[in-house]
Amino acid sequence: MSATALPPFDPRDPLGLDDLLDPEDLAVRDTVRQWAADRVLPYVADWYERGAVPGIRELARELGSLGALGMSLTGYGCAGAGAVQYGLVCLELEAADSGVRSLVSVQGSLAMYAIHRFGSEEQKRRWLPPMASGEVIGCFGLTEPDHGSDPSALRTYAKRDGSDWVLTGRKMWITNGSVAGVAVVWARTDEGIRGFVVPTDAAGFSAPEIKHKWSLRASVTSELVLDEVRLPADAVLPEVTGLRGPLSCLSHARYGIVWGAMGAARSAFESALDYAREREQFGRPIGGFQLTQAKLADMAVELHKGVLLAHHLGRRMDAGRLRPEQVSFGKLNNVREAIEICRTARTILGANGISLEYPVMRHATNLESVLTYEGTVEMHQLVLGKALTGIDAFR
Repeated sequence: MSATALPPFDPRDPLGLDDLLDPEDLAVRDTVRQWAADRVLPYVADWYERGAVPGIRELARELGSLGALGMSLTGYGCAGAGAVQYGLVCLELEAADSGVRSLVSVQGSLAMYAIHRFGSEEQKRRWLPPMASGEVIGCFGLTEPDHGSDPSALRTYAKRDGSDWVLTGRKMWITNGSVAGVAVVWARTDEGIRGFVVPTDAAGFSAPEIKHKWSLRASVTSELVLDEVRLPADAVLPEVTGLRGPLSCLSHARYGIVWGAMGAARSAFESALDYAREREQFGRPIGGFQLTQAKLADMAVELHKGVLLAHHLGRRMDAGRLRPEQVSFGKLNNVREAIEICRTARTILGANGISLEYPVMRHATNLESVLTYEGTVEMHQLVLGKALTGIDAFR
C-alpha cells in the first residue's frame, strides 16, 4: 500500500482550516481580502492617526457592491449569503481594521437586521434596498450615556401624540451616527420598549460626532440627540415589543465579532511572525530564540482555535441551531484571546510594535473597544454562568 503524501505545513493555516471551506466560501473571502488590501490597508494608518475616514460614504457604496451589507439577509437587494460567508467577510475586514468591520456590522447586523426581522413590509421596501447598496448608511441607537450594560433602564422615551410618536432622549457611542441616513432607535413607551425607524433629517434629530477617542479612530462614533422628534405612526417597528428586539439584533452582531476579532489577531500574529524571521539580534533572527518561538506557538494555537470556534458557530447558525449563550461563548473567548495575541505580538516587535508602520498597536487599541461593546466581558461571563448553573446573577 502506497503512502499518501501529506500536504506541506502552512504557518498561516497550521490546522488546514481552509479545507472546511467550499470554493464559493473561498471566493467570497478572497474577494473581500483583496478589496481590503486595495482600499483600506494603504490608508488606514493615516485614517487612524487623523481620527477620520475620508470618503466613508464611497467605501460604503463599494461594500454594497461587494454584497457585504446585510449579506446574511434575504430579499430586498440583500445577498442572502450563509453565516460562514458573512463571518469570513467580518474576519477579512477586521484584519484590515475594526472600524471598517464595525461599519458593516452595524449596518447589516443591527440596523438592517432590525428592519428585516421586525419591520413592516413598507419599511423593508423603503430602507433595505438602499442600505444594501450602501447608498444609505444606518445606525443603531440603544446604548445611553448612563445605561450601557443595562438596556432595561434606558430613558429615551416615545409618547403618543394623536397618531404620531414624539421621541426624546440621548444615545451614546453610536457607530455611523453622524453619517447615517436612518437610525433604528429603541425607546421606552407606555406599551414597553419599542423600536423606531428614524430618518436622520427629521426635525429635532442631531448626531454630533464623538472626538478625542483613542480606539476605533478609523470609524465614525457619535451621540444621538432626539429633541422631541415627531414621527408618523408607521415609524414604529410593528413586530416586536420589549428587550427581545434589541437583544436579538445584538446577538446577530456579536456573531460577526466572533469572526472579526480573529481577523485582528491574525494580522498581529502574521506581522509578528514576519518580523521574527527578519529581525536579527545577537547574530541571528529573533525567531530562532526559544522564548520567541514559544510566544509564536501560543499565539498560533489561540488564533486558530478561535477561527475553528467561529466556524463551528457559523455552521450552527446556518442550521438554525445557534443559541445566544453560544454566541456569548464565542465573543468572550475570541475577543479576549485576540487582545492577548496583539499584546504578545507587540513584545516581539519591541519598540516597533507601537509604530503605525505596523498594525499591531492599532489592532490592540481597537480591540479594547470591541471587548466592551456588544456586551462586556462581565456580561458574557454572567450569561454563561446563568446557563451553566441555572441561577441568574445579573441582579
